Amino acid sequence: MKIKSKIEGSDEWLFIEEIPERYSPNTPLSEKNVNIKSLSAQKLVNYQLSAGGLFLVHSTMQFNTNVKVLSEIEGETITSQFIFYGTNSNPEKKDNKQTRREGSRHNIRYIPSIKGKYQMIPDVEYKYFLLVLSKAYYFHLIDQHSLLHTDFVREILKGKYTSFAAKDLSVTTEMKRVINDICECKRTGELKRLHTESKILELLMLQLEQMQSGIEVDKYLIKQDDLKKIEQARDILDAGYSYPPTIIELAKQVALNEFKLKKGFKEYYGTTIYGYVTRLRMEEARRLILDEKKSIGQVASAVGFNHQSHLTDAFKRYFGILPSEVKINEDSL
Repeated sequence: MKIKSKIEGSDEWLFIEEIPERYSPNTPLSEKNVNIKSLSAQKLVNYQLSAGGLFLVHSTMQFNTNVKVLSEIEGETITSQFIFYGTNSNPEKKDNKQTRREGSRHNIRYIPSIKGKYQMIPDVEYKYFLLVLSKAYYFHLIDQHSLLHTDFVREILKGKYTSFAAKDLSVTTEMKRVINDICECKRTGELKRLHTESKILELLMLQLEQMQSGIEVDKYLIKQDDLKKIEQARDILDAGYSYPPTIIELAKQVALNEFKLKKGFKEYYGTTIYGYVTRLRMEEARRLILDEKKSIGQVASAVGFNHQSHLTDAFKRYFGILPSEVKINEDSL
């Protein structure tokens, strides 16, 4: 399969890769970081990763003027695409009436081959996370006969372009976490290949789970004033998850009643406030053990547990293993 993309009128490719369609677990990962300079671009950065049957690209794009990005895929592929966009007022432009807006969407598609042009709006920052999988790679991850994707596979076998979900869905916090895990992985060699494949499977699982539930995380159902307060609440938790405020205290800090805060947080971020704090604590605990070689007692204190045993119990519930077993499991890979 061949994947390529460039700005219309430019001679320089954003990326152009020819990937073997056969899934090959022994193929080492190939990585690239590309920073492209263009007169029309404020930002244009690509992180690319490829292996047998897999192409991954994470792009950040922002342009000064209207441009079109040309993309082409040759060969049968399954794509998992995530798009994040945000707009901020540009103080350098006179009579700027642009207001801040942001959003995200994702879907899974079967693409037998396609060429397309995509309009980029000036001053909007786009972040794309695109997985392009060969049929062999996709069916390696999710068995062709699995009931999870019966209708989708039926269209694949007909060779018809199709989307798994009838309309794109909003990206959940858990999906963002997995994407971040893939892009910021510091492992190398075989460990990185195993980590990447496991995270791709987790990401597909989260997409299928949301699509099958029929629940759309539509933040626009939340009033804009309330949405800003919910985002503020998340920022407070991000900064102080070791010793977070109670829900009553958090509601007072953002001037939103408890019911709206709890309900809106769950709808917007796809998890409860307690679940969000737990994830932040556990991921930081794991990082401190692996990357900084901290003792269990030090980690417990750092992530807000008064007793080492409390961390051990919470860690076991979250990861399924004891904190002391983390290093052993990592080395066994």
